[in-house]
Amino acid sequence: MRKQYVVLGGLTLLVLAATTFRGTAGSLLHAAGLLGGHAQAQGLPYTPVITPNGSTLPFTVEDGVKVFRLTVEACRHEIAPGMVVNAWCYNGQTPGPTIEAVEGDRVRILVTNTLPEPTAVHWHGVILPSGMDGVGGLNQRYIANGDTFAYEFTLKQHGTQMYHSHGDEMVQIGLGTMGFFVIHPKERTEKIDRDFAIFLNEWFVQPGSANPNPNIMTDFNLFTFNSRAFPGTAPLVAKTGDRVRIRIGNVGQECHPIHLHGHHFNVVATDGGEIPPSAQWPETTVDVCPGETRDIEFIANPGDWAIHCHKRHHPMNPMGHDIPLMIGVKQEGVDSQIRSLLPEYMAMGETGMHEHATMHGHTLPENTLPMVAGEGPFGPIGMGGMFTVLKVRDTLPSDGDVGWYTNPPGTVAESTRKVSQQAPAAPTYVCPMHPEVRQQRPGSCPKCGMTLRPE
Repeated sequence: MRKQYVVLGGLTLLVLAATTFRGTAGSLLHAAGLLGGHAQAQGLPYTPVITPNGSTLPFTVEDGVKVFRLTVEACRHEIAPGMVVNAWCYNGQTPGPTIEAVEGDRVRILVTNTLPEPTAVHWHGVILPSGMDGVGGLNQRYIANGDTFAYEFTLKQHGTQMYHSHGDEMVQIGLGTMGFFVIHPKERTEKIDRDFAIFLNEWFVQPGSANPNPNIMTDFNLFTFNSRAFPGTAPLVAKTGDRVRIRIGNVGQECHPIHLHGHHFNVVATDGGEIPPSAQWPETTVDVCPGETRDIEFIANPGDWAIHCHKRHHPMNPMGHDIPLMIGVKQEGVDSQIRSLLPEYMAMGETGMHEHATMHGHTLPENTLPMVAGEGPFGPIGMGGMFTVLKVRDTLPSDGDVGWYTNPPGTVAESTRKVSQQAPAAPTYVCPMHPEVRQQRPGSCPKCGMTLRPE
């Protein structure tokens, strides 16, 4: 079996030519947040980027030129466990694998089109010859189905750039053709210990369908980090005291204010390049609009810290927007009458929507996600969409499984209610949908799967 050497982020990996490399090993290290430290030990001049739930594009070196290969193709993509969509991808994934190179490198990117229509690839924010800019019809002929085009140029800058389709953009980008193009500086004054990249996107997928609708302009029902929705988003893992950079990119339709808990950070770069230290500014939330990238840096504090879009509907999964507001509406008696006609009817929303987070086992439409989900160490997290967790630990295990943070004694918020010296009576647990289901211990309703609540 013929063998070849493939270079990945400055590392030389021996692979079998008969094997298609999808970044599997890299993805495992990416998810653990451990690749940066490992690669740094190999003497690289930079810390490789970790793309959570993604990978880095391998390359070969031919006569001093770094050669990358991209295939534009249809693929099946998992948004989160339980939901898979029909997407258009680069190398079988969306976002496509992150391209990494160094300022001054000569790169050649071979793009093969297997889509059912022509395409072209734009290198967003990269300074290059006009004929390499990738706008179909303006800078080049379109790449027809089955054809391969070569883009070749010398990198004259450093920073966080992107690549995406520039042929039938509404459809092709709307179905997933996007990725990061990270150009590292020749030298960096301050070492970055963990370097993450998160691509923002919005989708509309009708519950029960697997086809995203690129015709939707504003009323999206899925919001994703690297095309994954919580609880399918991988955590960002770092060590206490690490200098962490997060690169955030957006070629979608909406602006997203991304908020990081537990830290103040500096906005250190835009898609136009590094911001001089004297011009950087501190934030806890950074707004990233279509066509932009923003890089933030901070020193990691120990704990489990949420990172999410701060638009209220964006850290949620599919929900109907045409249902009436039911908060404060008493439905006693009415719900039983309705159930005589619609046996699966469930009265909800009288006291808010937290109950959605406890509906384990509730029947959903095929190939869709619960509106909110996720289990934490203290109960349901009740989030979705653009949400993940930055996990910072004093020490990192080699397998990357850091678990939940162990809070020091006395540092967790607790109830102020005084504990009675007399043992309380055992509560009765009742199903909110089927009040006839009652028992003396916690559990789930055998009829609908909802978590039983104390009466």
